[in-house]
Amino acid sequence: MTLKLQRRGLVVSCQARADNPLHGALFMGAMALAARDGGAAAIRANGADDVRAVKAAGLPVIGIDKQFSPDVPVYITPTLAACDALAAAGADVIGIDATRRARRGDAPEILIRHIRETLGLEVFCDIATCEEGIAAAQMGATYVATTLSGYTDDTRRDDDLPDYALIEALSARIETPVIAEGRLSTPERVRRALDCGAYAVVVGTAITNPREITRGFVRQIEG
Repeated sequence: MTLKLQRRGLVVSCQARADNPLHGALFMGAMALAARDGGAAAIRANGADDVRAVKAAGLPVIGIDKQFSPDVPVYITPTLAACDALAAAGADVIGIDATRRARRGDAPEILIRHIRETLGLEVFCDIATCEEGIAAAQMGATYVATTLSGYTDDTRRDDDLPDYALIEALSARIETPVIAEGRLSTPERVRRALDCGAYAVVVGTAITNPREITRGFVRQIEG
């Protein structure tokens, strides 16, 4: 079976929260076009409106729907309804949080089955640990991504490095393609993630968030 995401491809995450000056489908659509022209192999986008906008770039789209809640930690595409909306917007792949944390919505196995069997789309599972990655693969994930390593209670750490050990461990233990995501702030880190066995990589802030990029330069100047 031919997969939507390209081996050793760069997925560019085009996202901007409501407080970001670049928030909105118009800007994310333009960002996707720029990423395409730079050689991106796919786009990751948040919300049905942004998914529709980035489709104009002509690349495979990983659609997610962030639904924040103060009561539960899981917010990435937590419900079947969210999956349906992303599919209707044109997502080729739907990303979900496949950790075993508390959520208000549907269990990962239900979401995965619905996306694959009912919607006929690929499933991109964000996880934080090797055990969660193995479980996601067993549940039918098309891709397992290290996105949440360092951002859950049991994986938080002080450094800003990608979790290379997790990439290596998952690549050795599952046949499902492992996607490296999180803290890939330089081309050198991307290359190392691929050398560790990642099938492909996702980069967001380092490419598509000028505000955070600017802050990084300012910190160096003022430091």
